[in-house]
Amino acid sequence: MTTLLTIYQNFFNKLPNFDGIPALLIRLYLAPVFIMAGFSKTQLLNDDATGFAALMADPNIIAWFGNSDWGLGLPFPALLANLVILVEFFGGWLLLVGALTRLVSIPLMFTMIVAATTVHAENGWFAITPTNPDTSAAKVLDWVGIEQAQASLENSKETARKIEVMREILNENGNTDWLYGNGNIVVLNNGIEFSVTYFIMLLALFFIGAGRYTSIDYFLSKKNETVRYFNP
Repeated sequence: MTTLLTIYQNFFNKLPNFDGIPALLIRLYLAPVFIMAGFSKTQLLNDDATGFAALMADPNIIAWFGNSDWGLGLPFPALLANLVILVEFFGGWLLLVGALTRLVSIPLMFTMIVAATTVHAENGWFAITPTNPDTSAAKVLDWVGIEQAQASLENSKETARKIEVMREILNENGNTDWLYGNGNIVVLNNGIEFSVTYFIMLLALFFIGAGRYTSIDYFLSKKNETVRYFNP
């Protein structure tokens, strides 16, 4: 028993040497998400006189930021749209290499709060509608007596019936081997699930840093005490 306890203790004593791995994996997960989120909102502008090319907010994105009828209805839509692009696109690259990770996680978390509250909140929690109420996470909430959970479970049943009708139509009229070749049919609910998940991951990076041995922040902090704040 003493030997096992010694092995156990030695194992956990060495774990801090590898505590940069979880932070690295979170960064590698989030970086492509934010890079493409920012890039997808842009258009490439070329200056023929100088040959300079710049990424600026797409006019449709700016209109969506500012329109209160079918968009977000935010003030200064052009400014905000371009700020979001800068934060998401360049922030994603900073996450990828682990530079200024704690600092850049703050505006990225803010964008996730805005996205959750202004774009996705009215759609509830799920990003993709569950079609089996018996395995839906809402069932746990139903067990503890939350009334809205029952509505979610009923929605799952209704969605399952609709998907079954879709399948019947496709089976009768389509090449199902090709149509289902890349996966099954799902119903996009577009809830806050992804925004909240990304927020939690960014919050974790804010507290734990970019990762020991796996980030620019770590090696900069080893050389310069003035950037110790960014030390993982």
